[in-house]
Amino acid sequence: MSTFTAPGGRRTRTRAGWNALGLLVLLVAGFPVYWMLTTAFKPAKDAIDPDPSLLPTSLTLANFSRALEISDFWGPVGRSLTVSLSVVAIGVVVGLLAALALARFAFRGRKIVIVGILAVQMVPLVAMVIPVFLLLSDLGQYDKLSGLILTYLTFILPFTVWTLRGFIVNIPKELEEAAMVDGCSRTGAFVRVVFPLLAPGMVATSVYGFIQAWNEYLYALLLLSQKNQTATVWLGNFTTQHGTEYAPMMAGATMMALPIVVLFLLVQRKMAAGLTAGAVKG
Repeated sequence: MSTFTAPGGRRTRTRAGWNALGLLVLLVAGFPVYWMLTTAFKPAKDAIDPDPSLLPTSLTLANFSRALEISDFWGPVGRSLTVSLSVVAIGVVVGLLAALALARFAFRGRKIVIVGILAVQMVPLVAMVIPVFLLLSDLGQYDKLSGLILTYLTFILPFTVWTLRGFIVNIPKELEEAAMVDGCSRTGAFVRVVFPLLAPGMVATSVYGFIQAWNEYLYALLLLSQKNQTATVWLGNFTTQHGTEYAPMMAGATMMALPIVVLFLLVQRKMAAGLTAGAVKG
């Protein structure tokens, strides 16, 4: 006697399986964040316990006080904000203009430029350390925030141009042409019609650029002295010849993560729309 399985029951089991897989991925990805937060509030002796407990047994704010006492906290954070916001502002403006040229204008060598943008993203950052160091030294930009901003722009601009180009391509040209028929100039049609539709994509690329610039460590370590260090390099002050202060380090990392969390909460709707709109053919 054969049994019949209703399609609805099959879909329910499939959905439950995907939900379980999603929950597993969430647990694996979120556990380091959870461990950072719990360690930040643990007493220092519990943070180095060889047999740590999954749940904190006691909580303290002393680690945050200790983190603020080590070297200068607000100086590196301020420099990181300056670098990250400058990279985002310049990258979005330049990337938008470059993406517009690649998406809307036909010129000789356009495909070569597009391939070149993809090729640049495939070059490992470590491979460019020495050339970047020598170039900034020749330009007098070593140990300057402006030099670090220029360096970060070379990493973030290719992604920005490529992503924004995809958004512009998916916006029908007929919208601009209709606006121009109604009396708008080409610039006016772009500002009034295309630019508002690009807002989600610009938010998504801006958040990506901010996170990349905020979290970058290698170039900030090599191109800046301790006097001009950024927040990621500042975390290295917790490791000394006497050992590593893990609890204050996790407290410092928690404070460093707050700007990213706040930024994401402010723009999460626009970012979600931007990440999905690029996959829709207009």
